[in-house]
Amino acid sequence: MNPQKNYAENKWAAYNGFSPLVNVFKHFHPLNPEIEHIINEATFPVVFKKGKFISSPLHRNKYIFLLLKGVVRGFMRHGNKEITTWIAIENELVGTIRNLWEDEETEEYIQALEPIEAIAIPHHMSKELYENFPIANYVGRKMTEMYYAQAYERGFLCRLQSAERKYSRFLQSYPNLIDRIPLKYVASFLGMRMETLSRIRGKVIT
Repeated sequence: MNPQKNYAENKWAAYNGFSPLVNVFKHFHPLNPEIEHIINEATFPVVFKKGKFISSPLHRNKYIFLLLKGVVRGFMRHGNKEITTWIAIENELVGTIRNLWEDEETEEYIQALEPIEAIAIPHHMSKELYENFPIANYVGRKMTEMYYAQAYERGFLCRLQSAERKYSRFLQSYPNLIDRIPLKYVASFLGMRMETLSRIRGKVIT
């Protein structure tokens, strides 16, 4: 799937002249001009309409994305059922788990739940930086640590036995998200029926 590019001639005019990914990298380590140049040349802004697939098993792309605006979900299909496996919001990296950095086959879908503004990060750029710059490997490790911390939180949440505890933990880990996405996706993410989620929410509200 080819992402919809969101720029004319000067792709970074709306972003103070450079890719927002540069600032993400600089948060972890100062960068040299060569790394900044590669990032500015290889990455580009993209948009996705609400409901559109960012990636799918049939039409996957060769990018991960830095979310600037919007919410997305990852899910898999089991027969006619969709199982939401993760949810991401602004300032997070988005990519299918099996090809976070590589172009591999996956059963995962990524869908925009709101209009999306993001920065497309080609897999080939990540490889180039890793192969040529020790700084990039350090930054990549720190970003991967963050990604796995998020994965740990999802795993912990799913293993809670009580539906009430799951919902409480969801509110703690994803503040304000309950009002941004359809409840059916929250219920799927938490591994409970809509009726159960509605009952728990009713108790919390009252």
